[in-house]
Amino acid sequence: MNLDDLNYYFNKFKFGDDSFHLLMQHRVKEILLISSVFDAYVLEWDGRLSEQISGEFRQLDLSIAPRITTITFTDDILEVLASRNFDMVIIMMRIGDVTPFDMSRQIREKFSGLPQLLLLNKQSYIDIVNQSPEKLKYFDEVFLWKGDPKLFLAMIKLVEDKLNIEHDTRYGAVRVVLIIENAITYYSSYLPMFYLESMKLTQELIEAELQEANKRLRMRARPKVLLAHDYEDALELYHKYREYIICVITNVNLPVNNIPDEAGGIKLVREIRLQNPDLPVLMQSADPYNLVEARKLKAEFHEKDSPTLMNDIRQFIINNLGFGDFVFRNSSGEEIERARSMYEFEKKIADIPEASLLFHANRNHFSAWLMAHGEFRIAQQIKYVVAADFLNTDDIRKFLINTIRQVREQRNRGKVIRFGEAGLTEEDKIIQLAEGSLGGKGRGLAFLNALLVTMDLDQEFQDISVKLPRTAIIGTNEFDNFLDRNRINIDKLIDLTDQEIEKIFLAGKLDRSLQDKLKKLLKSASFPLAVRSSGLLEDSQSQPFAGIYKTFMLPNSHPDLQVRLQQLEDAIKIILSTPFHEKPRQYIESINYKIEEEKMAVVIQEIAGSVHWDNYYFPVFSGAAQSYNFYPTSVIRHADGVAALAAGLGKAVVDGERSFRYCPRHPRINLLEPEIMVENNQRELYALELDGKTFDLSEGEMATLRRIKISRQMMNSIFLELSSVWDYEHLGFIDGRFSQGPRVLTFRNIVHYEHFKLSAILLRILEIGEMGLGVPVEIEFAVDFKITDDQYSNPVFYILQIRPLSITREHAEVNVEKLERNDLILLTDKAMGNGIIKHLTDLVFVDLKVFDNRETMEMLEEIEQINNSLKQEKREYILMGPGRWGSSDRFLGVPVNWAQINKARIIVETSFEGYVVEASQGSHFFHNLVAMNVGYFTVPYNQDDTFIDWYWLEQQKPVCKTKHFRHIRTKAPFLIKIDGRSGRAAIFKPDNRPANR
Repeated sequence: MNLDDLNYYFNKFKFGDDSFHLLMQHRVKEILLISSVFDAYVLEWDGRLSEQISGEFRQLDLSIAPRITTITFTDDILEVLASRNFDMVIIMMRIGDVTPFDMSRQIREKFSGLPQLLLLNKQSYIDIVNQSPEKLKYFDEVFLWKGDPKLFLAMIKLVEDKLNIEHDTRYGAVRVVLIIENAITYYSSYLPMFYLESMKLTQELIEAELQEANKRLRMRARPKVLLAHDYEDALELYHKYREYIICVITNVNLPVNNIPDEAGGIKLVREIRLQNPDLPVLMQSADPYNLVEARKLKAEFHEKDSPTLMNDIRQFIINNLGFGDFVFRNSSGEEIERARSMYEFEKKIADIPEASLLFHANRNHFSAWLMAHGEFRIAQQIKYVVAADFLNTDDIRKFLINTIRQVREQRNRGKVIRFGEAGLTEEDKIIQLAEGSLGGKGRGLAFLNALLVTMDLDQEFQDISVKLPRTAIIGTNEFDNFLDRNRINIDKLIDLTDQEIEKIFLAGKLDRSLQDKLKKLLKSASFPLAVRSSGLLEDSQSQPFAGIYKTFMLPNSHPDLQVRLQQLEDAIKIILSTPFHEKPRQYIESINYKIEEEKMAVVIQEIAGSVHWDNYYFPVFSGAAQSYNFYPTSVIRHADGVAALAAGLGKAVVDGERSFRYCPRHPRINLLEPEIMVENNQRELYALELDGKTFDLSEGEMATLRRIKISRQMMNSIFLELSSVWDYEHLGFIDGRFSQGPRVLTFRNIVHYEHFKLSAILLRILEIGEMGLGVPVEIEFAVDFKITDDQYSNPVFYILQIRPLSITREHAEVNVEKLERNDLILLTDKAMGNGIIKHLTDLVFVDLKVFDNRETMEMLEEIEQINNSLKQEKREYILMGPGRWGSSDRFLGVPVNWAQINKARIIVETSFEGYVVEASQGSHFFHNLVAMNVGYFTVPYNQDDTFIDWYWLEQQKPVCKTKHFRHIRTKAPFLIKIDGRSGRAAIFKPDNRPANR
């Protein structure tokens, strides 16, 4: 796949299969207004025409208002027209020596396709126009202006509708309203009202759209308006667009054959009724006696002189153009049910009586309502549903329900949509519970979800479902509002402990509407939930926040809904408080940001997995994968990537505990020898206990998690597919489900034999992510399945999150052949980072003579003190020691967090005889080292071409010495070279720096 392919999929996601972006291709952007000098003054200065028109467009959330250029008869009008591309011309009655009719003729002769409208600003001008209708032949329409700027909106939209109607009906099946009126005064009054109301109602229907661009696109789907003035034109337009017309509004007094006919409108409706007996029709007349004729024709009637005429027309629009509620009626037309939303409409279709279903289906009511709601694809598919096409009414009902559901779900796939009644019951979409930014993690999830569903990875991996867990996001607005609502002073939080900060936030109140949404969400969510941070700065390309904030796993299993709601609210409040905790605050300051710049969104996500053992909930295995491998071996390159897998929840992987690592591009290459794999094999897993008990989230992330031993029974059941038998005699693995003996988690059936296409999925997603974000990426994932009759049952690959990896491209070559061993303190071929560092004079290392992995908690306190001391002096340093820095397993290394060693510029992990520990690649802590551009070196034990000169270190006089650490300081700085392409790095002794620096 290349970038062009990715752009194709992005555009497919952006526009989908809907036709909104194809509609309204012709827009009025430039208008020439021709008037007298006085009229120009009145319009522009006294009436502030441009300002008012812009205000109308802004109020309706339309695109940029057209620019109006006003000229007078003193100007060379034709020359002005030739100098710029105008989309429409408005000519006023008084323009000077040349009449507007002659001016219109001249313009038509030179600019034949340019729409021209005559604008009258006096009632008396109507008589002049009516006396010589032949003079209007070059004008498209005539309007009377009484000072309302909404008339200009109607004039512009009427012209646009006329320009676009043929294309938009053919390719977008846009609905059409046919208005027949020959009285200039009347249509100049209610046409603006009609446009205004239809646009407002369309806006109300599309408020569920989160993106302003989508709102504006869907505004293009509003019904088009066709205006006719006599019987013949009206009938011609009706026949041409009959398939798309949703209602007709006509005057009763209508010219027929250019002769006024008091029954012309009645004749028109009779003709229409012969072809469409159920089409909504509104007849208008100043004569109330025409009500009788209207009723005979099953048409609604409005008296023109009625003081409520405009409101009556508005109600007709709401009731007949599909706006407002869908009213289900029985065969007698009486209301029996009402649907206010698409969700209610879909539910009620399943329950309404057969007679009502047939009543609406045969009259095309369903299609008209759905079309008004912008549901093009559904409306088109059910438009021609008639009872004769089905065996029985139940078949019609099933067809309607299935069509609505399939199209709706397809359209919303991959989108971020507002919260609805369905809550988290539907997949492939992200629900937004509150406005504002989605935050770093939320943005990554939304982007990846959009691409995944658009690219149809399910079809590429047909036996495996590849998707995000069901996800909802609380936007950052709630963070700001929470602080204001609960009067939390940020400045005072800085002096408090984390526990005191959490207590303040737990006492606060969430937004009432958000609480209601959370309650509805829990009613539909019968599965455990993860509550994750999504800071505004989090997981950005320059400063990833991995591991800085908290994640809470909620069992969501208590029988009392109110208790579950309180647990969810408490988790959200604690997440909102985390930017002010000491560790995140220090991190934010260390990357040169202010705490005020961070805002918090909250991700609420289904926890991937199922109940596999007793009452414990977890996925079969979880993992993390990177598209860039900082520790390539043999034929494996940096760009081949790396993955880490662990049984159960992914905490073991992200915390740097025991896990299985491999390269997805070379899955058959073992990164470790079999004996070391057995020695470092995972022995415990993280799971969620669904016991329905209460818990205290102030205890931290482990308040709800359980660390359980992987028993022999588990190995021989749940993890049979992930394990191999260890052959002690031959020091090798025996694969197969029926092999007998002690089992070890090797993932060989998954990785080596591809019983589950994990590597192919990882490579595909990493490729998509890296190409989409433009930098190497890291993902977290989980896989769940059951084995039934030796087959994978319902296998699912869940993508939990994606974030960028920061890799510098500056190059500093480390040529081993030109180096003298005696000049070096350290040489390694397993280095992360790139560039030259030559300002460090401090080096802190663990004294190997006294190292004891049972005393790492003491070491943690010692190194924190040394780090704080150097921080006060504003000095960075080199840190060396055995095992994993930052491991949550204290026996595998010193379990520091970043704040406790954040002045370290180079960090070195090493091993020695009797203590060989795999490097901590893949953890959150490691990721932050990369984000801070900290050099990270691994010096393996007993490898000839890599070493640390421990003897030289021990000979240096320490400036500080603790039980386990020595801190040395040199007069001249160390020279450190890191070759990011080869992974080599060297630290030169201060007195032996190469001449060529």
